[in-house]
Amino acid sequence: MNFSEDLSLNDVFKTVSEAAREDGVAAYVVGGFVRDLILKRPNKDIDFVCVGSGIQWAEKVGMKLGNLPVTVFKNFGTAMIRHGGYELEFVGARKESYRQDSRKPLVEDGTLEEDQKRRDFTINALAISLNEQNFGELIDPFDGVAHLKEKMIRTPLDPNVTFSDDPLRMMRAIRFASQLNFDIDPDTFQSILDNQERLKIVSMERITEETNKIILSPTPSYGFKLLFHSGLLKQFFPEMVALQGVEYVDNKAHKDNFYHTLHVLDNVSKMSDDLWLRWSAILHDIAKPLTKRFEPGHGWTFHGHEDKGARMVPGIFKRFKLPLNDRMQYVQKLVRLHLRPIVLAYDVTDSAVRRLLFEAGEDTDGLMKLCRADITSKNPEKVKKYLKNFERVEQKMIEVEKKDHVRNFQPPVTGDEIIRMLNLPPGRIIGEIKEQIKEAILEGEIKNDREEALTLLYSIARKMGIFKTELNS
Repeated sequence: MNFSEDLSLNDVFKTVSEAAREDGVAAYVVGGFVRDLILKRPNKDIDFVCVGSGIQWAEKVGMKLGNLPVTVFKNFGTAMIRHGGYELEFVGARKESYRQDSRKPLVEDGTLEEDQKRRDFTINALAISLNEQNFGELIDPFDGVAHLKEKMIRTPLDPNVTFSDDPLRMMRAIRFASQLNFDIDPDTFQSILDNQERLKIVSMERITEETNKIILSPTPSYGFKLLFHSGLLKQFFPEMVALQGVEYVDNKAHKDNFYHTLHVLDNVSKMSDDLWLRWSAILHDIAKPLTKRFEPGHGWTFHGHEDKGARMVPGIFKRFKLPLNDRMQYVQKLVRLHLRPIVLAYDVTDSAVRRLLFEAGEDTDGLMKLCRADITSKNPEKVKKYLKNFERVEQKMIEVEKKDHVRNFQPPVTGDEIIRMLNLPPGRIIGEIKEQIKEAILEGEIKNDREEALTLLYSIARKMGIFKTELNS
């Protein structure tokens, strides 16, 4: 196979080839870009390998591209250039050897063949020549093209060696399977089972990076099922594994909350590619194993799982090295509130809707997507009924918000204004007055309107025995 026509569509390949020829090194484009070129998938990351110094080569390419800055990583022997929306990475061909207690290899200069052998999967061990004598020619020593056609993830070498050397490759195997909707070769998958505990030497940051890519794949449930059945999931996410299983008492069973969670995650993924909304789907029922109770005459209950789950979110985010900022707070909020809109479907009062809009605030849209995704019954009539009730709630929310403006609630009277108008010192009483005004708005006793709020403020002041002439000025 020859890809010279494809490479000619982007001048960077010609420039890189010329720089290699002037440096007297053999050069190739390798890895994911070649894979995605064959699959006709966009890829803005291009990896180049030469048999020689990748850094020296990159510096020459940078000059030819208009003196572009070259970022050099001397410890890794790599260099990177940003050009035209692409990220170009340069490295010399190398061979690697590993110690048992580390996934960081000992690196030596090598040939293209040795460089391809060290790649994780056959579909990523593809190379295209940039050399003048065979420009554009595909070099495929491990039948990667055949495996692309078969939609199969396979390692170039013995998978036990590949995964024992670098256990992160087990996560990558599942990530590629999930992203590309590929199968994993049976021997390769068995090797993941055999080496699952080796994942313990991998940093949490790298595990999280691969996990997030699985979460963002088109059908993330596929990746999580592979993680579960391979044994990898229990190595880093035992709370999610604990959701799996069904228990029977008095012939009454609860649903399998692991597979329910995956169903919700897929439903959310059809609506949004937002990573944090997808994390909310993963964690929305995370506390069910800890709150599960069987009540005779009633059945299985999970009372308070939404509140306990919300309290678990910061700890899980901290362990995963995820950001402990507004993104964590967003997930925590959605986990805490995810039952509220569904409960409202049975008693849609203005007061309850106002409170929900107030608590959800600017995250209301995400909450409603999560709640809609949470309707997963296998009974189509039941789903139809739930969705119809849910639409009533959404309509009521639109009506109430239009009338009362509580979604991004701002107090009609500020604390500073209360201090000035009532001639009071700062203190707890100011907060109590503000809370009374807020509660009156949420209960519908007054509108979310400054004049009505001031009238109530004066009434509260009179009841408190505060009679200042400033009240009517």
